[in-house]
Amino acid sequence: MEALLTRLLPNVDWAEIGYASLDTLSMLGGSLLFTVLLGLPLGVLLFLTGPRQMFEQKALYGVLSLLVNILRSVPFVILLIVMIPFTVLVTGTSLGVAGAIPPLVVGATPFFARLVETALREVDRGIIEATQAMGASTRQIVLNALLPEALPGIFAAVTVTAITLVSYTAMSGLIGGGGLGDLAVRYGYQRYQPDVMLVTVVLLLVLVQILQSAGDKLVVHFSRK
Repeated sequence: MEALLTRLLPNVDWAEIGYASLDTLSMLGGSLLFTVLLGLPLGVLLFLTGPRQMFEQKALYGVLSLLVNILRSVPFVILLIVMIPFTVLVTGTSLGVAGAIPPLVVGATPFFARLVETALREVDRGIIEATQAMGASTRQIVLNALLPEALPGIFAAVTVTAITLVSYTAMSGLIGGGGLGDLAVRYGYQRYQPDVMLVTVVLLLVLVQILQSAGDKLVVHFSRK
């Protein structure tokens, strides 16, 4: 079997593939964590201050919405380059896993926040009104009514965001971000080794399928609650 793999994929260094896979998982895990921590409250704020909501604030919503739309509209490759000075300031480097996480978070947070806002808009207004009628505070309404009811939608948003981050991690390889994307660029593209490119693409596809399956199961589980 090993001899067959060597003959079919002569340029593939499986140890390096393993290290690159771990780097990709590290970038994905770190950036997804910070994206959720920042994007969830931003999405809740967008919802609460949005049109016809309980704390409607047209000016604040307009500013937040504009900021989110601007960040979402910037192509990620350009964002990677523009953020190099900030990334170096924060992490001390623009290369590797540490250098890739800040632009990944900035690129994914507004995307995730919009998905959270959409999930919250799908919550039955009757539940919110009933909670308000019982004298619940804003914090109680958000934590005990809005978020629990929107959990399936939020898990679906996390899944979509995680898959988007996988593609972003691959693009970060263009500026030496590490991971499978970096391997694909350095070996598959620059040195024209199609077998390396093939292996990295297959591994990224497998990762996406795993994320999608896990996300679908969580959505179904919490939809039954």
